[in-house]
Amino acid sequence: MRSLWIAPALLAVVSAATDAATDAATDSATTAAGGTALTISGTRDPLSIDVATGSVTYVSVTATSTLPTTGSITAISTASKGNHSESTTSSDTMTVLVGSQGPSNATGSGTATSATPEPTNTQPCNGYVEFCARNYSNITYVAAHNSPFDRKGNLASNQQFPVTTQLNDGIRMLQFQAHYQNNTMYLCHTSCSLLNVGTLEAYFTTVVQWLQQNPYEVITILMGNYDLVPVGNFTDPIINSGLSKYVYQPPKVPMGMDDWPPLSNLILTGKRAVVFMDYQANQTAVPYILDEFSQLWETPFSPTNRSFPCTVQRPPNLDSADAKNRLYMANHNLNLEVSFAGIDLLVPNTALLNETNAVSGFGSIGDMARNCTVDWGRPPNFLLVDYYNAGSTNGSVFEVAAQMNNVTYNGHCCGTTTSAASMSSPLDKISGVLMAIAVSVILTWM
Repeated sequence: MRSLWIAPALLAVVSAATDAATDAATDSATTAAGGTALTISGTRDPLSIDVATGSVTYVSVTATSTLPTTGSITAISTASKGNHSESTTSSDTMTVLVGSQGPSNATGSGTATSATPEPTNTQPCNGYVEFCARNYSNITYVAAHNSPFDRKGNLASNQQFPVTTQLNDGIRMLQFQAHYQNNTMYLCHTSCSLLNVGTLEAYFTTVVQWLQQNPYEVITILMGNYDLVPVGNFTDPIINSGLSKYVYQPPKVPMGMDDWPPLSNLILTGKRAVVFMDYQANQTAVPYILDEFSQLWETPFSPTNRSFPCTVQRPPNLDSADAKNRLYMANHNLNLEVSFAGIDLLVPNTALLNETNAVSGFGSIGDMARNCTVDWGRPPNFLLVDYYNAGSTNGSVFEVAAQMNNVTYNGHCCGTTTSAASMSSPLDKISGVLMAIAVSVILTWM
C-alpha cells in the first residue's frame, strides 16, 4: 500500500485527499482515467471599474489541474464575462513524488485517487488565496524604492528596514541602482562615496535565503544599471547567489498583459523571481533579465509634484495603445529639492511621508492609485514608495494595494511601528551628505 506525497511546490496552490491508499491496480485505473483533478478558484482580469471610486471588480475563474503519472500538469481555465465565455489550456512540467508522506528526498512517480476527491485551495499565494489563479500582470504589488539603502541618518537612504524585513512585511518588488567598480557590481546610491551598502551578490544571497524559506511567494526585482554596463556584468551575482534557480524566463519577447502566467504557475514551476533591468538589457544574450521599458512603463520619475500625475514618462513617447498592453509602475516616492553650497540635491521628503503614504487625501498613494485606475482602466502593477512603514495608519501602503486587488487587507505590518516624525528630516541630513561629498573630493585628489 502506498500513499501520495506531493512535492512542496505543488502544495503551494492545492490541497487534496492525498492520504488515500493505492495499489498497482488502482494506479493503473487512475492513469487510464487521466489522473487526480485539482481545482484552483480565484479571480482574474478586471471585469468592471467604477470610474467615480476607482474600485475594481474581477471576473471569477476556476482552474482545474490534472496530475497524470507522467509528471505533466495540464491546467484548464474557464471564465465567464457577461455573455462571453472563454477557455484556455496550458501545460507545465513538474514532479509528483510517491512514497512515505513527508520525506523531501522521496523518489518515484505515480498518482493516487480517492472515492470522492474534494480539492480545495487553502494555501495563500503572495499572502492571499485569491492571487493563486490571478495572472501576475493583474495584481498590484508594493515596491520598495531603493530597497538596499536603509542606513540610518544617511541622506541617500530610502528605507528604514533591511530587505528581509521588507519582504516579511509584504514588499514584493525590490528596486535599486547598481554601480560597476573594480570589476564588481556594488549597490550604491548616486555615488559609492555617498552610500555603498555592499555587493549586488551579497544582497541577492539574502533575497535567495528568504525565497527558500517562503516557497509560496513571487517577487519582482527591478535593477537600475547606473553605469550603463553590458548586461553580462549582472549574471555572475545572479548565478553565484543562487538566484538563477528562481528567475523567470518568459516564453516571448516582449510580454504583453495577457502573456503573463498565473501566480500559481510561477509557484508550481519554482520560477518565483521576475527580474527587470532599466537600461542595456539584452534578452537574446540573457533571456532572464527582462528589458524594463519594452514591457513596463513608469509615471514621472523622482517626483516632486504632490499631485502625482499618472502619465507616462519612461519610456518617452509611448503611445496609449502600447501603454495599455504593458505593466506599469506608479512612482510615488515624493522628493524635496534642496540647494546648499551650490549643490542641488533630491532627497526623500520625510516631513510629508504620513500624507504621501496615506490611504486617502491630497498627495496620498491611495488617491494616485485610484486616479491611475480611472486613467488607464486598471490599477498600477507596482506602487513604488519610500519608507513603506510610514503612513496614515500602520501598513497604509499595503492597505491601498489590497484595495486595488479587491481583497481584504490582512493588517500584517511593519517591522516596528515608526512614524515619519521620528525619522530624520531632509535638512537634518544635509551635513552628513556634505561630509560624504567632501570626503569624495579629497579621495579624488589623493
